[in-house]
Amino acid sequence: MFEKSLYDLIRGLRNHKGNEKEYIQSCLKECRSEIRSQDMDVKATALLKLVYLEMVGHDMSWASFHVLEVMSSQKYHQKRVGYLAAVQSFRPDTDVLMMATNLLKKDLSVATPTVISLPIAALPHIVTPSLAMSLLGDLLPRLSHSHAAIRKKTVVTLYRMALVYPETLRAAWPKIKERLMDGDEDPSVTAAIVNVVCELGWRRPHDFLPLAPRLFELLVDGGNNWMAIKLIKLFATLTPLEPRLVRKLLPPLTNLIRTTPAMSLLYECINGIIQGGILGEGEDFSAREEVASLCVSKLRGMVSVNSDPNLKYVALLAFNRIVVTHPFLVAQQEDVILECIDSEDITIRIKALDLVQGMVSSDNLVSIVSRLMRQLKASSAALSQRQNGLEGQDHETDSSDEGIADSRWRRKTQESTPPLPDDYTVDVIGRILRMCSQDNYANMVDFDWYIDVLTQLVRVAPTPRARDPDLDASKSRTPGDISEKIGNEIRNVAVKVKAIRAAAVRAAELVIARMSSEVSLSRTMVSGALKPVAWVVGEYALQLLSPDDTLRHLLDLAPRIADPEVLATCLQAILKLLAHVAGDNRALWTPERKSTVALQMARIIHVLEPFALHPYLEVQERAVEFIELLKLTAEAAAGQPPSTDEVQQDPPLLLTQAIPSLFAGWELNSVAPGTQQNVPLPDDLDLDEPIHPNLDGLLAQADSLMLPTQGEDEFEVYYNQKPPPTSMSSEPAINRLLDAPEEVSSSYQHAEESYLDPDIVARRKAERMERYRDDPFYIPDSARSGGASTPIHNILQKENGPDLDIDSIPIMQLDLDRLSLSGRGTPAAEKQQQQQPAKPKPRQRIVVAADETLGFGGSGSGLSTPRTAAAYDSETNSINNNNGQPRKSKTATAAAGASKRPKQQSLLQVDSSHLGDLSLDGGGGDALAHERQQREEAEMAQALREVQRLRLEMQRANERIQVAQGVPAEGVVVAAKKKKKTRKMGAGAGKKEGAGTGAGSGAVEGGEGPDTEGVVKAKKKKKKAPTTGDGGGGSGEGEAAGVGGEGEAAPAAKAKKKKARRVVKLDDDGDAAAAAEGQS
Repeated sequence: MFEKSLYDLIRGLRNHKGNEKEYIQSCLKECRSEIRSQDMDVKATALLKLVYLEMVGHDMSWASFHVLEVMSSQKYHQKRVGYLAAVQSFRPDTDVLMMATNLLKKDLSVATPTVISLPIAALPHIVTPSLAMSLLGDLLPRLSHSHAAIRKKTVVTLYRMALVYPETLRAAWPKIKERLMDGDEDPSVTAAIVNVVCELGWRRPHDFLPLAPRLFELLVDGGNNWMAIKLIKLFATLTPLEPRLVRKLLPPLTNLIRTTPAMSLLYECINGIIQGGILGEGEDFSAREEVASLCVSKLRGMVSVNSDPNLKYVALLAFNRIVVTHPFLVAQQEDVILECIDSEDITIRIKALDLVQGMVSSDNLVSIVSRLMRQLKASSAALSQRQNGLEGQDHETDSSDEGIADSRWRRKTQESTPPLPDDYTVDVIGRILRMCSQDNYANMVDFDWYIDVLTQLVRVAPTPRARDPDLDASKSRTPGDISEKIGNEIRNVAVKVKAIRAAAVRAAELVIARMSSEVSLSRTMVSGALKPVAWVVGEYALQLLSPDDTLRHLLDLAPRIADPEVLATCLQAILKLLAHVAGDNRALWTPERKSTVALQMARIIHVLEPFALHPYLEVQERAVEFIELLKLTAEAAAGQPPSTDEVQQDPPLLLTQAIPSLFAGWELNSVAPGTQQNVPLPDDLDLDEPIHPNLDGLLAQADSLMLPTQGEDEFEVYYNQKPPPTSMSSEPAINRLLDAPEEVSSSYQHAEESYLDPDIVARRKAERMERYRDDPFYIPDSARSGGASTPIHNILQKENGPDLDIDSIPIMQLDLDRLSLSGRGTPAAEKQQQQQPAKPKPRQRIVVAADETLGFGGSGSGLSTPRTAAAYDSETNSINNNNGQPRKSKTATAAAGASKRPKQQSLLQVDSSHLGDLSLDGGGGDALAHERQQREEAEMAQALREVQRLRLEMQRANERIQVAQGVPAEGVVVAAKKKKKTRKMGAGAGKKEGAGTGAGSGAVEGGEGPDTEGVVKAKKKKKKAPTTGDGGGGSGEGEAAGVGGEGEAAPAAKAKKKKARRVVKLDDDGDAAAAAEGQS
């Protein structure tokens, strides 16, 4: 009577805030005692409280037997609590589940619908294979129950049992199909069957193809939107098996898309059309295009009109699927898709970026990247303000009114824009890099703008996570360091695009200078962009604006670099910059230069000395090598006296020749990914073999080795004596810098101010004004051009003085008709002169070098590297690789010889087809040419012999045909030149094969048989009867021309006048070719 109910338990939990744990433990103790009570109401109440506590997180598996007791109660409200507790607490391994089988059978056979519903609803949660096998016979009759709710629940329960016990479907499917085909069935039961069929259709769609007519009828006539969604999903799996369904489904789906107000059904209709392949290839092109346009228009409305982010997300998903078959229709919705890039929901931004990345072109690349850059700039500014504790303050100042307005706009944007997550920022930067560099920069129209974007991206890129110094460098590198990818893009542009190399080098110089100024002495340098930009400034030091400052910045950054790979690259760049700064052999060796070089080398040695003991071997090796080299150079520089007015001294050769020659050579080009794998591994190379069998002993003795010291005289002769002049270029770097290519102007200056830093914008404006200063078509700002002086102004001031009145200059009337009649040129030339100013100024042609590849035929690994290049670059490469001629087919001119084939060379300028015959011995070129000539001659001789053999076979076949057409059996007259004796050929000769022909010399010799008959030699144009002789029949060297028969000699047959005999004359030294011509 005084037990707590479930409501008392809930109220007690609310009243014991802060002390819930003790209260729950006391309640569990009470439930343990109450559930053992003999009163079923008390037991059911305790069980209900345990179910609630189990939902909170407390285990009640110990009460499973008591659950079974409450399930067996005869009262419905108690039985319901028991089944609820079973659903909540029973598991497949529960021990008492075996004891519940008979109870479930009993409850399934009662007549009360409410009681039958309890086991049917609980079975999907507690079913096991053994339980399903035991209860299948009791559950199948419930499909014919009079109540529709029981039939609906039974269908769903049978599906769940079929997942555990598949034989359930074999026994239940006939009755389920009967319920589906019944037109008078309750709609709720039909909807449940459709749900089951839809779930099973994903696994075996061909089993449900015969149900297509009934399912189509339900789609057209049914008024249930949720059932229609299931049917559309089911038809999406059936249409690939039966393409004729596409034509049948188009009208109802189109009608649903046009008329339904439910957004869920609208999206599922569009999604079903896409997944079913209705927008793919088909017979009715116009119908497919109409449906695609309708779907795209509805999706546009879901994105632009509705403010629900869920609808925007699913619409973008559908756009990503339609763009595969109809990209032009999706490209027309660029405005609404770009608006989603600025959505507050990051998931919508990512889906919009997935779509935009496939739609990017040369026309919209700048606008898309500008939107993304504005996001990153605003997020970076907000993040920096949050870190510094500054609110509403702008760090950038500008004295002009435009700068103040722009500063206010930035302040307002930064205050309203929260910082973006680092993962999203990294993803956006990666997409920008992929969009700009795809297809070897095919969509890039302004590389100067791209360089400025990369410079800005280095500044807004998030700081990478700290790396564990105890781990290996290759393992500690994190994939989230996007700044390294940005630096790699700067390096790629500098390597591939020679026309923009100067701008890329200046950008790398600015990046290093900013890093040096921002990073404090106590903080380590973790930006991955330093490695590629350091390589750029070292490799292309000739194009630096201030190499001395860049060298100083690298020396400042070197002690603070944590990554050993970055540090090794920076050490190499430091020595390259020193070679460029101090290695000019044309400059005088003045005292100022001597002191400057000495100080620079002393500082470099001071910076490199700590790295001689670095744990990373690459850094240690480079540091030791450079320190020793610089020490020798410093000694040589100290011993070289400076130049005076009387005596001119040259700088040390170590400084001007030795160190620069270490980095002088072939220009490094980009190599395609995977090309290194195509290089064959030498057969005699064993990477597992030790370098030396006693390597440990050699290392142990290294400390005791003392290098011999060289004499002072030998040192002076070796390092200070001037060597003979070499072919190294001594042209000053300033001469090459003056020939730097002009930069391409941009037409979006104002938009750049929103996402580029003020220093980048100011530099671009200054460069643009300097470039257009003398352009008569450029109207500068009046405030800035008041004191400007152009070449035309200078000429006027020089010739006329400062008091020139331009308004007093008379105006001459120009009569074009009289000018055309003056006869100064032909009408065609005048027309060409008039049309010439109308031509636009040609745009600077930017050539992007393709990645180098190596093809070794069958000896390679078989990997192929895709060659991606811009449209304008592919045409240039195809001309360059073929020496100005179009490419020839591989099968054309196959027998012409190797000397007539054009050599296809790669960008490495090496004909890789002859690498197998390459000899490194002296004089190998002549021997190789001789062997090739002999091989070609042997092939030609073999080909001639083959042609000769085929010609003889054709001749013999022709003779056999002539014999069959009426040539007499006696044979043909064969005349020998030197033999006067004639013999008659025997009549017993069989069929002649190749009469008078042979593979050898073709001479006719007398036979040795006593019974053979010869043939009388006939004179030309005279008939002569053959006479009998005792000689043998003539025979050729190859096959017998006429073989005498055995037995007695037969008289010669009288010649007939039907057909004249052909006479073949063969010389003793004649060849087979002459015989063939005589027979023809």
